[in-house]
Order: sequence, then C-alpha cells, then structure tokens
Amino acid sequence: MTVVRWSRAEVGEGIPAAAVDDLDDVDVLVLDGVTAADPLAWCVDAPCVVVAGSPPDAPPPATVDVVIDAGDSGRLDQIVRAVEASPTGARLLVDVLRTSRTLDVRRALSVESLAYSTLLASPPFRSWLEARAERVSPSFDEPPVRMVRAADVLRVTLARPENRNAFSAVMRDALVEALLVADADISVHVVVDAEGPVFSSGGDLTEFGTASDVARAHQIRTHRSVGVLLDRLGPRATIHVKGDCVGAGVELPAFAHRVVAAPDTTFRLPEVAMGLIPGAGGTVSLPRRIGRQATAELALTGRTMDVDEALDLGLVDELET
Repeated sequence: MTVVRWSRAEVGEGIPAAAVDDLDDVDVLVLDGVTAADPLAWCVDAPCVVVAGSPPDAPPPATVDVVIDAGDSGRLDQIVRAVEASPTGARLLVDVLRTSRTLDVRRALSVESLAYSTLLASPPFRSWLEARAERVSPSFDEPPVRMVRAADVLRVTLARPENRNAFSAVMRDALVEALLVADADISVHVVVDAEGPVFSSGGDLTEFGTASDVARAHQIRTHRSVGVLLDRLGPRATIHVKGDCVGAGVELPAFAHRVVAAPDTTFRLPEVAMGLIPGAGGTVSLPRRIGRQATAELALTGRTMDVDEALDLGLVDELET
C-alpha cells in the first residue's frame, strides 16, 4: 500500500505530466491544503485515488476524488484502509465517477454496469464470495411488489419485509413493470414505499456471484433499469424511505425527483469492501444529488450516513412528519 503526500507548494509549482505518470504504483495521493484556486486539472487523469485536504473556509478543488478537512487524519485513515482492502474496486470506483460526470443517465449507467461486471470476475470479489457464509433464498408466495392506484396516484410498495426488501432480480423486474405503467400514462404520479421497518437492505446476497454470463447480466441491468425509469418520470416520482437503506436501497431512491425519509433512516454503500462498486446506479444517482466527491467518500469508507446529514447534503428532500 503506497500513500504519497504533496504539499500545496509543490502543487502550486505545477505538476508535469511525467510526475503524474509516475503515480502508477501509488494507491492514494494526498494533496495537503489545496483549494479550488490551485492548478489541479490533471487529477482526473491520475491513476490513483486523489484526496484533497482542504481548509474548511475555502472552496475545495473540483477535480479531486475526495475532499476532507485539512488535518482530519481519522477520515483519511478510513479512506486509506478502504483502498488498501480493495484497491481494484477503489480505483475503478473513482474512474467510473470521473468518467460519468459528463454523461447522461443512460450512458453513465452503462459505464457503471460494465465496471461492475468486470469486478464480478475479479479476485477480491471472488475472495469475498468464498469467505461469506452460504445463504439460502427464502421462498415466497406473494409478489415482491404491490401496486394500488387511486385516482392519479400509483402507489408501489416493496412487499418482502421478511427479507428486508432485498433487491432481487424478481423484485427488480416487478418494479420495472410497475414503473412502466406510470411511464405510459403522463397523468400518473408514482409513490414508492416499503413494508416493514426498512426500505431495502440492498441487493439480495443469495444472488451475488451467481450470474453465469456477466455480459448478459450487463445487458439486463442496462435495459431493465429502475434508475432510468425513475429518472424519466421526473417530478412524477416520489420515494418514501425508512430504516436501513443499503446499497440499492439508497442508490435507487436517489434517482427519484423527491425523497421523503423517516427520522430513523440511515444510508450506506458497502460494495467497495466486497470488491465491487455500487451496481444499482449509485455512481450515477448519488453524484447528481450530493456530488461526485461526497459519493466517493461514502462508497470508499462504507460508513453509515444519518438522515440529518443526508438532508443537509441533498440526498433527502424532506423528513417524514
């Protein structure tokens, strides 16, 4: 694990292309004391995770991957440990975030999905998969999603509370079908909520690593995309979240025009620690709400964000009363 620190004075002198090329064997580059006024355009081409330690009273640089308060050694240690544990996933995460920042939603989702499929075959993810306890998917008699229409409101409810509304392929397909109903009728406003104490615990872990054809899985993710439909619905989509929102449980709501959260709601992106990156659209939906750098920090550290911070950042629009 290699961490390199450059001071603001070094950056201010200008960084030649050769110096950037020399970062190939560096995992994390820390730029101490830098601000938006410094010449940092080259950061988007750096082959490592670039962290800026910026003064809290100065505008941070836009081209770095993560911004922390200068001197916040605790947060920096979290990021370094995350990169050390999953260097491939961490580097690919920041590459995807850099690339997709100028793309429309559908193209950005395709970039994320291609990267996700690549990581499904990577040694870090395979090691994570082999180390986890085997789980058996429970059987269900009822549909995973329930739809009720009243006048111009279509209420779509995730209905697998006994499985913490884990986002399985069956649930994805059912949710896509429900959203297509609203997409076809411009008079309809869609409201998505969930049964049970949590909105969604994220992807169904019993399905992780089971795809026999990762190229086909990429096609399915991009052509049957809940995120694309939520984005297309625009102001006609509201999602009510509560409890634990993990992985897809935060990535998908972030696409909605309006997110209303219960006071007990928390948010977490655990995928990098698994050797992956967010795969339900999180590298696309979250940056459009909270910015690329805050998304990278949340995904790299895997930390839990409470509802107050989410409201401050714009991940949540309103608290449930």
